Amino acid sequence: MGEKKGFFSKLVSGLSKTRNNIVAGIDSIFSGFSSIDEEFYEELEEILIMADLGIHTTTKVIEDLRKKVKESKVKEPNECKQLLIDSLKEQMELQENAYEFENHKSVVLLIGVNGVGKTTSVGKLAGQLKEKGKKVMVAAADTFRAAAIEQLTEWANRAKVDIIAQQEGSDPAAVIFDAVTAAKARNTDILLCDTAGRLHNKKNLMEELRKINRVIDREFPEAFKEILVVLDGTTGQNAMVQAKQFSEVADITGIVLTKLDGTAKGGIAIAIQAELGIPVKYIGIGEQIDDLQKFNAYDFVNALFSDEK
Repeated sequence: MGEKKGFFSKLVSGLSKTRNNIVAGIDSIFSGFSSIDEEFYEELEEILIMADLGIHTTTKVIEDLRKKVKESKVKEPNECKQLLIDSLKEQMELQENAYEFENHKSVVLLIGVNGVGKTTSVGKLAGQLKEKGKKVMVAAADTFRAAAIEQLTEWANRAKVDIIAQQEGSDPAAVIFDAVTAAKARNTDILLCDTAGRLHNKKNLMEELRKINRVIDREFPEAFKEILVVLDGTTGQNAMVQAKQFSEVADITGIVLTKLDGTAKGGIAIAIQAELGIPVKYIGIGEQIDDLQKFNAYDFVNALFSDEK
């Protein structure tokens, strides 16, 4: 339990900017209104949109809240709070098998534009999976950035996992080919691949991902495949736009949302899930290796509304 509690406290402090943004406003509405009327709902709607829940998700949450208020015959605004919390949680339920890749021989691709914390996320995941007793390997297939290869090498050394890399500018699919071959030969459980995500050049990106997928399907057809998009939480709605664009070029199975401790717009975690139907699987709230954690909707919403400081 210690680890769980530790992360919950981190989550509470990591979401403090978002909490101050959303919850302070919500509390003032709950205490400022004497009855649940149209104006009450409108003010609430505005606050949720400001926290980057997005129009679509906010509308769903408010509609759901109206229904819950009717059903439970709530009359006082302050009795609404728990109903709102429940409604937010329901927008974000993860399927039971969200982390199925951990139970198989698997290849996990992480894609994302530069600067979102992608290589760091690969490194942190590698360290965590290794600690769980998995045999992990990383592949430096973001070959357009020399720094990415160096950075991943550093993470691999720190986590004591094998790394497959070539020099800058080499063909990413060739790196994946080497990595898959090595992973099979060394009986690796999980191969984590740091891949590029140059969205401004969608056609090339699509072609590259296609090539990478072909290599994996041909050389390692029995592997479980997971494609995670890494997004920077501080960019709010822009992260949502990126998630949409990436889902057009690849079969995205989940989202890694980083830097949530640096933003007042943490509502984006709820929005992505509700609007795109792509689950947020990991969230990052700091620099340390264990500051990237599996996403838990209940903990997330509870931390948002927590009284802990």
